[in-house]
Amino acid sequence: MDATGPAFPFTIDDLGRVATQSGDANIRARIIQLLLTSPGERVHLPEFGCGLRELVFDPNNEILAATTEFAISRALVRWLGDEIMVEGVGVTNEDGVLQVEVTYLRRDRLETGRVKIAF
Repeated sequence: MDATGPAFPFTIDDLGRVATQSGDANIRARIIQLLLTSPGERVHLPEFGCGLRELVFDPNNEILAATTEFAISRALVRWLGDEIMVEGVGVTNEDGVLQVEVTYLRRDRLETGRVKIAF
């Protein structure tokens, strides 16, 4: 059975309840939340996040790409390691745009998924 969680972004459904997601949509939403959350942003989980937004302001070069890959991989393993196995984190920098692609394997179904985000 797929885990269910609040929809991302947070919304209210037609019945006035908190909208939910399950399956692949839930996992993708949780990965995006982790990527976009800065450590210290969550009150009861001050270590949650990977600091991706802060890295965007660093010089766009190979060192930034390697640092970003490491930070994302470490955060994914720590916070979502029970649900996914990280197969790869790719970071590219083209024309001032930082693109992050996370490839993962769902532990419950052994299915591969991919999330891509650009800054």
